[in-house]
Amino acid sequence: MWSKVIRRIVVIVIVFSPLGAAVLPRYLPAEQQNNLQRDNLIEQYFHLGLQHWEILAFLLLQHGIRLGIRQLKRILSRRGLTRRNNTSDVQDILHAIETELKGSGGIIGYRAMHQRLVNHHNIVIDKETVRTILRIVDPVGVENRSKHRLKRRQYRSKGPNYIWHMDGYDKLKPFGFCIHGCIDGYSRRIVWLVTNNDPDVTAGYFLDAIRSVGGVPRILRADNGTENVHIAAFQRFFRREAVDAFAGEKSFIYGRSVSNQRIEAWWGQLRRGGMDWWITFFKDLRDNGLFCDDNIFHVESIRFCFMFIIQEELNKAAKLWNLHRIRPSTNPESPPRRPDMLYFLPEISNTQNYKTVVTVDDVELVEETCGLQNVQLPCSPEFISLAEIIMRENGLMMPSNANDAKALYIELLDKIKEVEDNL
Repeated sequence: MWSKVIRRIVVIVIVFSPLGAAVLPRYLPAEQQNNLQRDNLIEQYFHLGLQHWEILAFLLLQHGIRLGIRQLKRILSRRGLTRRNNTSDVQDILHAIETELKGSGGIIGYRAMHQRLVNHHNIVIDKETVRTILRIVDPVGVENRSKHRLKRRQYRSKGPNYIWHMDGYDKLKPFGFCIHGCIDGYSRRIVWLVTNNDPDVTAGYFLDAIRSVGGVPRILRADNGTENVHIAAFQRFFRREAVDAFAGEKSFIYGRSVSNQRIEAWWGQLRRGGMDWWITFFKDLRDNGLFCDDNIFHVESIRFCFMFIIQEELNKAAKLWNLHRIRPSTNPESPPRRPDMLYFLPEISNTQNYKTVVTVDDVELVEETCGLQNVQLPCSPEFISLAEIIMRENGLMMPSNANDAKALYIELLDKIKEVEDNL
């Protein structure tokens, strides 16, 4: 049985299919349609780290719930939701920080670490305490981190969904992972961030984003990469009856990747926010002789073991970015506040939502016409069957972190080598 499976894998022409997950998980109550009660909404927004006035703004503008600040404070107090006098246990804080430092959190600063503690671990703590703890538990990391700044021209976008920027991130491509992302130009909110750039699948991400948003942006900008060909056609189709200056063909703009300012700048944030750790991690695998991109089993195994973990890392990175507070800058066209606030509540910044509403019929027509694929793992069916047999026979589980994924990766390769040696 084993030899037949191995032969099928060796002789097959591998066409790496994409990961099926589309847009970001809907962590924000404003995106969900679960009819939560008022107090439950308040609790969810509180745990996302929003300030009192931000919670009130979301309740009013997204849920039609009008509350005063005193009433909000009473509800929070009744539920025991406080930050100033309710700091988490020291052991819980240290454990969470140590957990983050073992992974991609080892290369981020104290502000980003504070965000991870609040949003990923439900830790109640202030930034200054995080900074102090990091100096104690990770002095070398604090010393090694440095700031890199790049001056750019001033960027202008009128409001949310006026222009989206798409691009691919190739730093993990040598190891089999092609990342594709999209950012709203005005709010700087990440629309999607996924571990594949196949044209059919990126088109699926776009359609899922349309469903989530309820429309398309006035303008969509991307480079000339083949992963964008379907999206360009879809965008122009959905904007075919618009009457503004960017209707139809003009609604999709091709340009050089390095000139796609918003998304190019954000790739630097992604790398500093944890992706650099993964680049080093995979380079170490390669340098230690554990990965070779010419070996079909290595390529299939690394995708099988790490794809979902990296996607989860991207989901967390996008969520943290969308919820972080952008500091004021000298560019009046780049307003401060959280990207989620700027995107969902344009009224607070005296602007408007520029999306073009798309009907469900049009979305379904595009889907039926194109037949977009939706595969859960970018591996051949033969390899997935082989990996599942090995895992079942040896009592192995799918990994939940980088070290577990590495252990599974090595175990799969060892078992496959045993089968090859017995052929």
